[in-house]
Amino acid sequence: MAFPEPVPGLVIRYSYVWWRESKWGQEEGLKDRPCAVVLAAPAAADGTQVYVLPITHLRPAVPALAIEIPLKVKRHLKLDDSPSWVVLDEINDFRWPGPDLRPIPSSRPPTIEYGHLPPRMLDDVREAFLALARARRIKRVPRT
Repeated sequence: MAFPEPVPGLVIRYSYVWWRESKWGQEEGLKDRPCAVVLAAPAAADGTQVYVLPITHLRPAVPALAIEIPLKVKRHLKLDDSPSWVVLDEINDFRWPGPDLRPIPSSRPPTIEYGHLPPRMLDDVREAFLALARARRIKRVPRT
């Protein structure tokens, strides 16, 4: 399976580990889910270090810590029609391509890529994420 270039806004299927799960000692994600690449940077040795934000159906307890994905965008990404949010206050990072990338079920040919967030939405996600990062409110789970 070929992997796309990991650019900000790319939405991938990934075995995300929530911060609370990592604190319990969980090393593998309990569920494969869509995640949005928010940052991709050259790694120290070689490759690219990628930072992803999870996408969830769970309504956020604190609305400022997530951005709802409009139905039109969900349909563009071929996600279901249930409400979903990009969670802004926690992140997984890994060296691209990592072992936790997962093919989208029944995609032909197999792919991990749902598509890209529209530029305006990506800007909103990035600005909100960076504001939380500057305030040191991001929970980071480094992955191998």
